[in-house]
Amino acid sequence: MKVDYAGIITRPESVEVEQIGREVVAWFAERHIKAELNRIVPEMDVLIVLGGDGTLLHVANEASTYQLPVLGVNLGNLGFLTEVVANEMYEALATLLSGDVRMEKRIMLSAAYVSGATGETSRSIRALNEVVIVKKSTEAMIRLRCWADREYVTTYRADGLIMATPTGSTAYNLSAGGPVVHAELDAVVLTPICPFMLESRPILLGSERKIATQLLAPAGQVKVIIDGVLQWTITENDYLLVQKAPHPLLIVSSPWKSYFNILRNKLNWGGASVDVPLPEQVCKHC
Repeated sequence: MKVDYAGIITRPESVEVEQIGREVVAWFAERHIKAELNRIVPEMDVLIVLGGDGTLLHVANEASTYQLPVLGVNLGNLGFLTEVVANEMYEALATLLSGDVRMEKRIMLSAAYVSGATGETSRSIRALNEVVIVKKSTEAMIRLRCWADREYVTTYRADGLIMATPTGSTAYNLSAGGPVVHAELDAVVLTPICPFMLESRPILLGSERKIATQLLAPAGQVKVIIDGVLQWTITENDYLLVQKAPHPLLIVSSPWKSYFNILRNKLNWGGASVDVPLPEQVCKHC
C-alpha cells in the first residue's frame, strides 16, 4: 500500500505514549510523509494506533467509516487487536511503507433499540467486539426473547446476552464461556451470560442475519453496553436490534505473527508460543 498521509492515534491521557506518537510523526516526516497526531480525516492512507485494544476500539468506528487501514502497536496489556509489540514498531512501519503487508477485514456490528412504549428507534452505534445486554448486579435474572431474521430462536433466562463478532470472540464472549471464532469469519456469536438452564448454549449465526431481542416483563432498567461503553438503559418490552454494519474494519496484520500464534501467546495454549511447522511430506498434500 502507498502511504502519503498517516494518522497517529495515542492512548488518551498518557504523556508517555503521546511522546512516542510525536516521535512516530517525526519518523514519517524524515521520509517525506505527512503525519498528524490524534486526528482522523478521510484523506489519510493509514492509522497507526499506539496503546492497547481499548485505544483501537475507540477509533474503530471512524476508521471503518472512512475505510482507513489500522496498524495497532501494543503499548498496553493484553493486546489481541494491537498485534505489533513496542520493540517491533519501527520495523513494522518500514514493512508497511514497503507495501509487503496483509490486510484483514473484520466485520463490525450496528446496534439500535426500539422503545416498546412509543415505537421510536434510537440512533445506531457500531461495535467491533460486542453488543451486550446485561442486568444490574443486584437484580434477578432477566428474560430475553430472541429472533434471527424474524425466525424465533429462543427465550433466554440469564444475567444477559452477548452478541459478539469473531474479533470480539476473545473478549467478553470468551469469559462467558463462548467459543473462539477465527477473526476473519463472517459470523456473529450469541452467548448467554450465566444462563439459568445449562443446555442454553452459545449459537453461531451467519453475519447477514438480523438479530432482534426483546426484554420481557417483569424487568427494571437493563444496561446495553457496546465495546465496553454503556450506551443505553432499556426496560421491559423494549427491543434491541443488531445487524452487520455496512463497512468492515481493515486491520494491517503483524508480518511476524499468525492469528493462532497470537492466541497461543495471549491464552497460553499448550504452554508455548513457538510455531511448530508442518512436515514437508505432509505439506505437499495441503
